[in-house]
Amino acid sequence: MEKILKSVDNQTLIYATSTFVLLAVLYLTTYFTLRKLGSNPKYLIPKDAMKKVSLPLFILFVSFLIRSKSLHKLLYLDDLSYVIKKTSTLLIIFSITWLILVALKVAKKLIIQNYDVKTSDNLKARKIYTQFNILERIFIVVVAVLALGAALMSFDSIKEIGVSLFASAGVAGIIIGFSAQKLIGSILAGIQIAITQPIKFDDVVVVEGEWGRIEEITLTYVVINIWDKRRLIVPTTYFIENPFQNWTKTSSDILGTVFIHTDYRVPFDKLREELTRVLSSTALWDGNVNVLQVTDAKAQSVEIRALMSAVDSPTAWDLRVLVREKLIGFLQENYPESLPHTRLYLSNNMEPTSSKK
Repeated sequence: MEKILKSVDNQTLIYATSTFVLLAVLYLTTYFTLRKLGSNPKYLIPKDAMKKVSLPLFILFVSFLIRSKSLHKLLYLDDLSYVIKKTSTLLIIFSITWLILVALKVAKKLIIQNYDVKTSDNLKARKIYTQFNILERIFIVVVAVLALGAALMSFDSIKEIGVSLFASAGVAGIIIGFSAQKLIGSILAGIQIAITQPIKFDDVVVVEGEWGRIEEITLTYVVINIWDKRRLIVPTTYFIENPFQNWTKTSSDILGTVFIHTDYRVPFDKLREELTRVLSSTALWDGNVNVLQVTDAKAQSVEIRALMSAVDSPTAWDLRVLVREKLIGFLQENYPESLPHTRLYLSNNMEPTSSKK
């Protein structure tokens, strides 16, 4: 050991030691700084952020350390310098990519935690959540492709192959474009949905005659949670190319309607009073809309529409069910003659005849 230390140049030893100490101090400073910021509630960095970045940071600093020429000379690794440098380059690309993706996850968590999609008025929260979910996937794919390209281009042999294949890349791109046009169209539709937002996470929609909520939005497909717990999987292009109903496009509140068919003898004023009483007695009603109208008159019955409002579509559904039941019960109990009837009029124009004796 002493012979090895004597044969090592003092300047080389100083450079290697200085490099190691500098990187160690830089790593520890970064580690404890982020850890302190994460433990202080007045800073934005979450507490678990340091756990996520500690390993990629360590790999990054180690990759810088092993690139030191003085360290190679100190450890007699000059013959392996090329391999070590290439390994270090790959580790740097890998760790930086990892740090970028972790930073994206942390930024997403910081922003989304300020918006609660479970509240009744959650339009803005659903917009932010939808954009981040779709754009996050796009960003991850782009970063991964760039990292892979940077890693491959670090090798001279692969770089030469890339130059030789560049001339045929245009033709190959056209062929791939034609064969994968549906996939590319779906991805572009996903990007368009993220920007224009015809649908958002947790939107209430009617698609293919099915009522449900948007449960998941990806670049290529959308998952709709139907009211009976089934899942409807629809390609993203569907929402660009086909008409559909979105009950919560601009707001979560919605109007509910109840249609009742009655006899012509129904007392409209009493029915309006009963509707007001029913709505005032339930927390399902938001207190905004309370209307009862005669919308049609047919030969056998009168069509009455009760219009009411609720904070969201599930609440509106429950309110409609309640109002329909109460109004029918009110007519059955107080005005049974107002229920629909089928009338039959018998006319006897024959004069009574007298018997002769």
